[in-house]
Amino acid sequence: RWGCNGPLRRGRAGLPAGVGGEEEPSEAGGEKGWRGQSRGCPQQLAERYADLAASHCEALRQREEREWHNARLRLENARLRLENRRLRRENRCLFRQALLGPGPHEPDNGEEAEALRAQLVRLQEKHRRALQLLRRCREQAELDGGELDELLRDDAPTPPALDPEERGAAR
Repeated sequence: RWGCNGPLRRGRAGLPAGVGGEEEPSEAGGEKGWRGQSRGCPQQLAERYADLAASHCEALRQREEREWHNARLRLENARLRLENRRLRRENRCLFRQALLGPGPHEPDNGEEAEALRAQLVRLQEKHRRALQLLRRCREQAELDGGELDELLRDDAPTPPALDPEERGAAR
């Protein structure tokens, strides 16, 4: 059985009667335990009841405050989620613009384009001369026919890559 001060057990050493030691029989049929005892005067019971009511009201107030705070945090979380989504969209747009380069509304950097065209012409001329050299070598039988055919198959011009020096000159 549970009393107000914890479980009631008979024969606990060192404790007074009614708190775990020998209990006195109650008026209600000689039964032992807390059920028949009032454990204090009505004023003490009223004070205990008032304390319980006050602590219950405080617990309810704290719960309402916690729920209000959680609702406010949920709203702020939703607002931040929307702002985060907007910022991600804006970030993607900015990266896309940086990758695509200047758009039709922005002026094209003519000097850089002209430098790239000149470099392309130089590389195409260099490639053409290398192919002529390979053909002459084939005629002289210095290269195996299969190797030259493989090199000639790769005849398609590839996009030029800028050297670091040329990149600085192109800008």
